[in-house]
Amino acid sequence: MNIVLWAMQWLFGIYWLAIGAVHFIVPSGLPAPMSWMYELSPELHAISGTLEILGGLGLLLPALLKRAVFLVPLAALGLAGVMGAAMIWHVQHESFAQTGPLNITIAVIMLFIAWGRWKLRPHTPRVQATAPESPVRA
Repeated sequence: MNIVLWAMQWLFGIYWLAIGAVHFIVPSGLPAPMSWMYELSPELHAISGTLEILGGLGLLLPALLKRAVFLVPLAALGLAGVMGAAMIWHVQHESFAQTGPLNITIAVIMLFIAWGRWKLRPHTPRVQATAPESPVRA
C-alpha cells in the first residue's frame, strides 16, 4: 500500500503543480474540456493556481524531505476542498456535466491519499540526533 500511496502522491503532486501553473499562463487553444478556464476571473485564477501549486508541493516535499510530514494529508484534504469549490463553480456555470465526474474522482483520490497518509501508512519524520546532555558541574 505504501508504494500505491507514493505513486499517487507523485502523480498528483506533479499534476497539481502543472494545473496550478496553467492558471497563471492560461494558454490559448486549450482542449474543450478545459475551456472553462477562459471564464475564470484573474482573481480566481490566482487563488486556484496558488492553492494547487501549494497543494502539489505539500504532497511531495514533506514526504521527500521527511520534515513536517503531517502536511501531506493536510495538503491532500486541502486539494479535495479545492475540488469541492471547483464543483460548486461548475454547477453555477452549467459546465458540471463536462467536468463533474473528473472533479469527483480527483476529490475521492485526494481523500484516499489523506486517509492513507494519516491513518493507513503515515510518513515517518526524520529523527533528529540530539546532543548528549552536558554534565552539571557543582
